[in-house]
Amino acid sequence: MDKKRKTLISAMALSLAAALTLGGCGGGNKPAGSASKNPKDTLVIGMFNAPETLNPLNNPGIAGQYTLRFMYDTLLGMPKVNSFTPHLADSIDTTDNRAYTIHLNKDAKWSDGKPVTADDVIFTLNTIANPKVETSKGIDISMLEGVSGSGKLERGEMIPLLSKVDDKTVTFYTKRPVDPYYVKSRLGFEVFILPKHVFEKIPPEKVGLPDTEMKAEVTSGPYLFREYKLGDHVELSANEHYYRGSPKLKKIFLRITGGNQIVAELKSGSIQMAASGGIGNVPLKELDILKQDEKLSVKTMPSLSAQFLQMNNEDPAFNVHFRRAVTMAINRRRMVDELYKGTAKIIPTLYTMGSPVYNSFVSPLPYDLEKAKNELKESGFDTSRELTIQVPLGNVQREQSADFIQQNLTELGLKVKLEKMDFTKVLSNAKKGSYELLLLGYALTPDPDYRIYFAPGSASNFGKVNDKELLSMMDKAANMTKFDDRRKAYGKIQTYLRDNQFMTTLYEADQIMVQNKDLEGGTKDFWEGSLDDVHLWHFK
Repeated sequence: MDKKRKTLISAMALSLAAALTLGGCGGGNKPAGSASKNPKDTLVIGMFNAPETLNPLNNPGIAGQYTLRFMYDTLLGMPKVNSFTPHLADSIDTTDNRAYTIHLNKDAKWSDGKPVTADDVIFTLNTIANPKVETSKGIDISMLEGVSGSGKLERGEMIPLLSKVDDKTVTFYTKRPVDPYYVKSRLGFEVFILPKHVFEKIPPEKVGLPDTEMKAEVTSGPYLFREYKLGDHVELSANEHYYRGSPKLKKIFLRITGGNQIVAELKSGSIQMAASGGIGNVPLKELDILKQDEKLSVKTMPSLSAQFLQMNNEDPAFNVHFRRAVTMAINRRRMVDELYKGTAKIIPTLYTMGSPVYNSFVSPLPYDLEKAKNELKESGFDTSRELTIQVPLGNVQREQSADFIQQNLTELGLKVKLEKMDFTKVLSNAKKGSYELLLLGYALTPDPDYRIYFAPGSASNFGKVNDKELLSMMDKAANMTKFDDRRKAYGKIQTYLRDNQFMTTLYEADQIMVQNKDLEGGTKDFWEGSLDDVHLWHFK
């Protein structure tokens, strides 16, 4: 963090940030008022990654996005891939795939009683587009007229053709006709709408900082922020005036602990649900034990998440031959078989088998040590240089995969050491590019526009990729109006990604959903849409 940012963050924000960092380590006591005292109206969810921020503008991490969805609503929900439900908006309509109209819910209110209006929507979109604002949401509005591919204004201070019709109606234009599913899944489902009367008081250069909005005091979702207890839990309480109906569960605790502890507390009943989604998966070695527990429901489903060995593409030594050498030296089959016991699959790129554009004709680069050595020689890499792989703590299988990778890269002829640290520290280093190699997992969107991971300047371009050909291909695919055309374009993109290996895709892991059988609701097959109806969850 640079000196300028340090001066902007208050002592309170720093202490809260420290709380999040400690939270990623797990441990702590069972939260006060937990389900063991009042099981019918309180839910405790186990997760091993702490939310790295509660800022709705800047939340690249999965744990942060998950936590925020309890408190902030988006315009639309998506319980299934490309199937949308009304949230803050009753609908987002178009007749020509370029001019769109947002019709807001007439009853939607902020937690302080003020109505959610067109002014809030327009303020949110203009704030994201402001070049001074640090945000992870730029890609989600990049289709709008007047903004760049990273979602920033190209000129002026306001998004052109973004207009208020009345207090509950907004119109906007895209640069060119685009697939309505793209608009709904990005702008509709991924963008948390901000309360203008709260956020307009914060200067643009501060509003997107990860530690600026840590207490989430005015929100629109089914639950209200109450407390973050150091290294233990986030406490939420029901928003009794929620416009979609008062939540049936009156308290929810997001319990931050280790994977093995989640298993123990699921069995004891002090945790009633594992968050899943890569932020609360149970260790596979415990799966059979959990299946034998009559109190628990255990399901395994395909997912849209995957694990990666991220390389810093700004390092000139990490050229395409070096990147290909690293990928072909890693025995991913052994990794999947030994660590996941059939619940993970090798994929060639970050497009998982659950993606609607997954190209089964693009095969992964093979494990071939001799070819890898040839690629390494071609790269000209100095093998006397020692490399460090940063490994986030919490995900047991990911930590174990680091040992496999270290062994494989040593066999390739590289000197490699592992540095294990808190997840929030790894994520911070990834944002700044302060690393050589690191391990991360991404929860991917059903819409295939993944420029957020590759566009220069994007908050989630952790690999610091800057490839003009790739970006041109992705820009063209995102702007096609028919989904079949987009599917073909993304098929070619997958070939390009496989050949260039800007990151090494290790595997996609199945979604393992574990929860108490008495809980009505919970994790859905499409994990990212699990909280669509959280206000209806209840115990039998």
